[in-house]
Formats: sequence, C-alpha cells, structure tokens
Amino acid sequence: MHGTNDKLEFVPVKIAVLTVSDTRTAENDTSGDAIASRLQEAGHILAARSLLRDDTAAVRDLVERWIDNKDIDVVITTGGTGLTGRDVTVEALRPLFDKELEGFSVIFHQVSFKSVGLSTLQSRACAGLARGKFIFLLPGSTGAVKDGWDQIIKFQLDARYRPCNLVELMPRLMEQ
Repeated sequence: MHGTNDKLEFVPVKIAVLTVSDTRTAENDTSGDAIASRLQEAGHILAARSLLRDDTAAVRDLVERWIDNKDIDVVITTGGTGLTGRDVTVEALRPLFDKELEGFSVIFHQVSFKSVGLSTLQSRACAGLARGKFIFLLPGSTGAVKDGWDQIIKFQLDARYRPCNLVELMPRLMEQ
C-alpha cells in the first residue's frame, strides 16, 4: 500500500528554486512562483530562489554553490529541459549528478502524457543526486511544474509517504 501515514512526523526540507529562462522575469515567473508556493504550502522551507538566463556556466555555478550549501537539501529547477538550442539546463546539471534517478523521468513522462499527450517527448525532465543533494529538473511550463510537484516530488519529499521516500534517505546519502 502506498500513501501518506499521518501518524509519522512531517520533516521540512530546505529547497532552492531556480528558473532558467531567457524570457521570464521575476514579475512573470509563473513556474518558479508555482514551485515556491507549493513547497511552502506543503510545509517545506524556500531556502533560496533565483532566475538565470539560459547559460550553461552560470546555471552550473549557481547550482554547485547551492549543493555545497549546508542550508539547502534539494534543488528544483524549471526551464531549459526542452530541445531547442537555448535549452541548456540538462547539459549544465547532469554532469554534476553522482547518481541519476532514472525513475523520475519515467514517472514524469507518464504523468505528463496525461496532460499533454505525445508532446511530453519534447521534455528532458530528469533528476539526480549530487554531493548528497537531490536535484530535480522540470520543464518551464507552469503546467509541467504543477504536474511534477503535485504528482511526484511532493510525495517523495514527504517523510510520511510510504512505503518509502527520499527524505528518509537523506541522512545516509553521503555514506561510504
């Protein structure tokens, strides 16, 4: 059986949110707003938030600083996972992964297929583990962000979710 066991204690996670876009601004970043509001409504902590242009070096540099920051447990990005020449988030961040969470991409595409049909093929949404921190790369559309958070990430970042979740693994991620 899977689901949330309300008898267990909720553990807030410190999450950094990065929007990668050449066209969005702080005023119209609906995808970043959606993630930030959802994670806070769930009881988590918005540890950092930023918006960067589609620049491989800048994106990688910021996320590397975030994963080295003890006050950040998880990084969620939105944007830059498509197929155009400007979409560089995957190229910027996948090299940082010590381990990839292949199942995230599979489940994301199943969820996305219900919303956008075969258009899900145009997304390279993925997730990985880098230096003991989880990184989720979501598409830039607000709908994709909502699908990714509402149907996948919020459950895996809830210590009460059973039979297992990512939060319970966090203390052991850097074991040798």
